[in-house]
Amino acid sequence: MKKKNTINWLSVLGPGIITAALVFGPSKMTITSKMGAEFSYSLIWIIVVAIFFMLIFTNMSARIGQHNEASLLTLIKRKTGNWAGIVIGLGIFLVATSFQAGNSTGLGIAIGEATGTSANIWIVLFNLLGILLLFFRSFYRLLERVMLALILMMLFCFITTAIVIQPSIADIMDGLVPVIPSGSAGLIVAFIASCFSLVGAFYQAYLVQEKRKNQSGKDQDLSKHAQLSSTVGILLLGVMSAVVLICAAAVLHPQGIQVTSASQMAKALEPLFGPFASYLFFIGLFGASFSSLIGNAAVGGAMLGDGLGFSSSLEHKYVKIFIGAVMLFGAIIAISFGKLPLELIVIAQSVTIFLVPFIGLSIVLVGSSAGIMGEHKNNLFQNVVGILGILLVVFLAVTNFKVLFL
Repeated sequence: MKKKNTINWLSVLGPGIITAALVFGPSKMTITSKMGAEFSYSLIWIIVVAIFFMLIFTNMSARIGQHNEASLLTLIKRKTGNWAGIVIGLGIFLVATSFQAGNSTGLGIAIGEATGTSANIWIVLFNLLGILLLFFRSFYRLLERVMLALILMMLFCFITTAIVIQPSIADIMDGLVPVIPSGSAGLIVAFIASCFSLVGAFYQAYLVQEKRKNQSGKDQDLSKHAQLSSTVGILLLGVMSAVVLICAAAVLHPQGIQVTSASQMAKALEPLFGPFASYLFFIGLFGASFSSLIGNAAVGGAMLGDGLGFSSSLEHKYVKIFIGAVMLFGAIIAISFGKLPLELIVIAQSVTIFLVPFIGLSIVLVGSSAGIMGEHKNNLFQNVVGILGILLVVFLAVTNFKVLFL
């Protein structure tokens, strides 16, 4: 009986774990390493701010999925019209496809640098593996287990290193006091924009519903823990970000190392793993890249399927085709250009600038609708924080617009 309960609780965490793995990709690992290497512990407070807003929106989305049979895009269509669902679905698909090249490149570099081989070989191999996973009968269950394994692997590498290096608790506490060091604004904007992922929060509603469908009539009480799952997943995202920053602050910052490559980021693990640090870091980078590669493609495919009126189920044939398309196009772009082309970054950012505030507003509107949510609608605190979160996203969007176009 005890064993069954343990398995159930691990299963409860599934949707939240997938969201954490989806958000914590290679770009997040790079940004967080640079924050610690360049500004020591002084930017830890940024992690707290980003995680706080991400937690509010992810819980809001999880509650929507928990108490509705219809998908979030379907609910948005009912409230605002079909055009809104189509725009969001297509927009998320385009953004996912655009940035899939970054996940493929990060994955190729992780294995290529570790083995001294061409990154392109691994880009092709692991994208093919990702596409093959689509043919498993229960893609969601497999996705859940893969994400959990990769998250635990990354946590082990960095938490054990953080324990060994014994960082200054006083310095960590000082880092919780908001300050903006000279030259840090770009990293602050980049971290908040990537960690406070409204697309990831939006998809949480779908993961909760997918989880419910895959329970096959048993352990239905697990669906009651949707918000607990999202909370644990986002807190894990915060812990991973914090330990990566702390390791970089304690190891890289004193040496004056400027993070420009995966090999330099790997030095943060040397106090514990010595000459094996680079290999273990590449394993962690692989975990971050592969989990984001699969998760990002799943989001893009499911949202396009739902936006066009097919389905959002990861088991639906059209959704699987769309997921495969995201992986295929991402791999082609990564191999053809070697990195994400500037033009594609501009296109993806342009879509994101106008799409993400709209996504945040949609979550708040649906979550606060008495007609849709009944007694489970947002309370005053959630609505106020939701509006503040949208204003923060608008500020980031305006900042990105100035950088890209002005």
